[in-house]
Amino acid sequence: MRIFVDGDAFPNLLKAIFFRQIERLKIETLVFSNKHITIGKSDLIRYIIVEQGADEADNQIAEAIEEGDLVITADIPLADRTISKKAHAIDHRGELYSVDNIKQYLAMRNLMEKIRESGEMTKGPKPFDQKDAHQFANQLHKFLTKYCKI
Repeated sequence: MRIFVDGDAFPNLLKAIFFRQIERLKIETLVFSNKHITIGKSDLIRYIIVEQGADEADNQIAEAIEEGDLVITADIPLADRTISKKAHAIDHRGELYSVDNIKQYLAMRNLMEKIRESGEMTKGPKPFDQKDAHQFANQLHKFLTKYCKI
C-alpha cells in the first residue's frame, strides 16, 4: 500500500501526525500539489508539483493509484474516483469514504454546488480545528491498524 496526499489543502495541524505514522510504519507516500509544500523530510515521501489547474493534482492521483492504496483528500470527486478503483480515501476531518457512503457525499456536494451556482449564499465548511485533527489521527490509526497489520 502507498499513500497519496492531495497536498494543496492539507491542513498544517495534520502534518506532524501524518508524518509520524508514515515514518513509524515505513509507508511510501506521494504528495501532489501545484505549489511547494512539505509534510516532513523523509526518504519515504516524494513531492510531486503538478501544473496549475483546479484538478491537475486530482487527475494525477486518480491515474496513479492502484487497488488497496490510500488517498488523503477533502475532494469528494477524487474520493469517488479512488473508491471506484478499489482504493481507500480519508478526508482531513477523519471521514473514511467507502462504497457505502461515497455516492451520498457526492450527491450532497453536487446539490450544494448547484445551489451556489444559482446565486444562493451558503456556508462553507466550519474552520478546521484541533477536534478535526484528533478525528483524523484516530481514523488514520484505525485504518493503518487494519491494513498494515500493526
